[in-house]
Amino acid sequence: MKLSIIMPMYNSRDIKRNIREAMQNLSQSHIKYELIIVDDGSTNGCYEEALALRSHNVKVIGYKNNIGKGNAIKYGFGHVSGDYIAFIDSGRDINPSQLGYFLKIMREEKLDIVIGSKRHADSKVYYPLARRIMSRTYQTLNHLLFNLDVQDTQVGLKLFRYDILRKIFPKIAVKRFAFDLEILVVARKLNAKIVEVPVTIRYKFHSTINLKAVLWILIDTAAIFYRDKILGYYD
Repeated sequence: MKLSIIMPMYNSRDIKRNIREAMQNLSQSHIKYELIIVDDGSTNGCYEEALALRSHNVKVIGYKNNIGKGNAIKYGFGHVSGDYIAFIDSGRDINPSQLGYFLKIMREEKLDIVIGSKRHADSKVYYPLARRIMSRTYQTLNHLLFNLDVQDTQVGLKLFRYDILRKIFPKIAVKRFAFDLEILVVARKLNAKIVEVPVTIRYKFHSTINLKAVLWILIDTAAIFYRDKILGYYD
């Protein structure tokens, strides 16, 4: 069993420390892994910093223009060799050692997808009231539009079986923030078995979410609805 972890990166701060910590935590979890750092057109030198840590189980790849997290993850998928594929944000908010528990649940319950959820009763996470309201509103909207039985689509820690992700990606059009939602909409069409599990998030969300990003999330969400309900694109 091998785990491929795709870590999209855009102008990440202290990326060397982040990669080293991820490697240490994964090694302590006794997981056979490869860490694939995908640079999404960074301009602050973090790509060059990451290159210094390349090894037999750390790949560093990327492209020049900033396109979006979703595009970076799809690009990274073209370089995986594992049976299981995880996505994790490149900051230090989420400890990758949690993937050991994700793998255990996936294998025991024969699941296709395991996703972290801030709203799980056992999650340990703090984020400001305004973010909680935004998150709950968006998840309610997703439930109404897509009838998704998922409480939180957006946490940056998800695990997939390779076979299900190989079927999902050809249908994915979103390149930025609503990418996670589109994956789950397509997964539902494939009758994938999905479970949400608790997650620990350590910091107060050094986030790229602002009013402009919220607008684009809503535009992308509307586009997913159009492809799903009007065009039948995902069927």
